[in-house]
Amino acid sequence: MIIFRYLTREILMTMAAVAGVLLLVIMGSRFIRYFTNAAEGEIPVSILGTLMLYHLPGFLELILPLAFFLGILLAYGQLYLNSEIAVLVACGTSPLRLLQVSLVPATVVAVLVGLCSLWLTPAGALHNEQLLEEQQSRLDFTALAPGRFQDFGGGRTAYTEGYDDDRSHMQEVFISERQRRRDGTPESAVTRAASGYQTVDEETGSRFLVLSEGERYSVEPGRHVAERLEFATYAVRLSQAGDRSDLESPELVSTASLLASDEARAQAQLQWRLSLPVMVFILTLLAMPLSRVNPRQGRFAKLLPAVFLHVCYLSLLLAALDAIGRGALPVAVGMWPIHAAFLALGLGLMVRAQRQGMAG
Repeated sequence: MIIFRYLTREILMTMAAVAGVLLLVIMGSRFIRYFTNAAEGEIPVSILGTLMLYHLPGFLELILPLAFFLGILLAYGQLYLNSEIAVLVACGTSPLRLLQVSLVPATVVAVLVGLCSLWLTPAGALHNEQLLEEQQSRLDFTALAPGRFQDFGGGRTAYTEGYDDDRSHMQEVFISERQRRRDGTPESAVTRAASGYQTVDEETGSRFLVLSEGERYSVEPGRHVAERLEFATYAVRLSQAGDRSDLESPELVSTASLLASDEARAQAQLQWRLSLPVMVFILTLLAMPLSRVNPRQGRFAKLLPAVFLHVCYLSLLLAALDAIGRGALPVAVGMWPIHAAFLALGLGLMVRAQRQGMAG
């Protein structure tokens, strides 16, 4: 039990350190991307934390297998450098016994990865898509910062002086639009209004910005004449119904729905979700013999080949995911030959290590 606790602690502590660094890098990159979108007015800043939180399971399902793989390599590599493996072997500990010890934390990690891939990741992805779609349905102008000109795409630039207390009405609204007439002639339109609010047509589902007490100027390039329109109420259509995200995508639906579906894309996604926890056990089998290093080489000697092996494993699974979804690879074959090949490689390395001796 002392050896078990010691080895488990070393593996999990190393894994936690590696996972923390990888998670910080990946989440930082995604946060910068979302923050850029928020700065451009595409999404409000208030939902950034929620988006990142629901992306976390999707990051963990990919980070944890790699972190655990590297954790075993680095932890056992340190044991080799300190000649602790030699002592364990001298006391009668075999490679098979060390593998049994490593499979206990591997089971814990595989359960966490399975929890993410089979439940939390699709639920989080669906929540984020619904949240972003809800923001789009409210429209861009809910993300408009008072006192700033912001570009919302489609040739539209907007400005508002401020909001009322519940942020439902804007004060002193300015909108510049580049558009075309029915005959294809380009024109620029500038609209100013004392106030404005957004609404959705219940019949068509289209979104409108309703402006009150203002003027609208239309200018055709090359002409010195402008059209001026004064209005008490003017509605600007912001988007049409039908531009909605595909919430029935296999990446977003539950695992139970995938099990009930016979579509190739659904079955490909199901095999991908099942492959991630399976990968943890196979990587554990591969990491045990790969962690063996010469004290003169250092604990990082096998790190680069091991990372390359993991990248190949993951890349082949992603390629199979795409091939199954396109129908180029039969669902019955699926990703299982890839798992079988790496399992055979791991067993071969373990048999070789057993014959040579862990300290040999």
